[in-house]
Amino acid sequence: MPTTLGIVVPCYNEQEVLPETGKRLLELLSRLEKSGLVTRDSAIYFVDDGSQDGTWQLIELLAQQDCRVHGVKLSKNRGHQNALLAGLSVAKEAAVVTVDADLQDDINVIEQMVQRFSEGCEIVYGVRQSRGADSAFKRNSAQAYYKLLASVGVDIVFNHADYRLMSQRAVTHLQEYSEVNLFLRGIIPLLGFSTATVFYDRSARFAGESKYPLGRMLALAFDGITSFSVTPLRFIAALGLAVFLMSFGMVAWVLYGRLVLNTAIPGWASSVIPIYFLGGIQILSIGVVGEYVAKIYMETKRRPRFSIELIV
Repeated sequence: MPTTLGIVVPCYNEQEVLPETGKRLLELLSRLEKSGLVTRDSAIYFVDDGSQDGTWQLIELLAQQDCRVHGVKLSKNRGHQNALLAGLSVAKEAAVVTVDADLQDDINVIEQMVQRFSEGCEIVYGVRQSRGADSAFKRNSAQAYYKLLASVGVDIVFNHADYRLMSQRAVTHLQEYSEVNLFLRGIIPLLGFSTATVFYDRSARFAGESKYPLGRMLALAFDGITSFSVTPLRFIAALGLAVFLMSFGMVAWVLYGRLVLNTAIPGWASSVIPIYFLGGIQILSIGVVGEYVAKIYMETKRRPRFSIELIV
């Protein structure tokens, strides 16, 4: 039996690539409809995340030209993760796919995702099997990041970003997670349900510039660690114990040098070096603890994660 399919596409300053993205996704829906996988009332939801260019005007134009296209305009920029969640809250189809607008993720594997869904899988992850289009730095840093997340106990799908299919039941359960510090790659594996994986090769961006510069990538990476793991806090405790034991060793060494070897130890070395070392450890520890306290502060406010201004 064919299913209703919704495709959620977050957009931020994507006017250069959006016409091609809309064209390819509409062609994909038509092809899936002809093959009997999806129904005629399947739809595409472009979510404008407070763009500063002509993205929303293009979305309105696409919606006027084809009734399968819908636009969701957020009142201001709320970030990629919140834009995804806003689109998921609007899409009511039986299966919903989230994919970025830059056409780096191969949209043709959506057909495989729908097939896995028809076989009973409620979450289907799109996993990159090749990063040939990425720079050496981005490729190596991404690999290191996934390994770091796994090492601190975060349940993460290796080489998976936010390209996935979810059943409407999975989307409903996802919306019950009310944290402000969103990291969907870590939350969705917590849902459970039956899952599957499809693999694809990541290509170069079709047009425009990446909306995830190094600063945003590092912020997302830090969110992923601090939102799902207390390992950094435990590392601080272990580091404090190590410094405490090392201090005892230093005292023993000083006493041995003074009482046994009868050697003179310069006063500045035995006082200044430990002060700087311990001071650095303390500042680092306070910073990490402060990050966790800041997240608690943000969560206790219970502010809305996004505000939808207009739906077309």
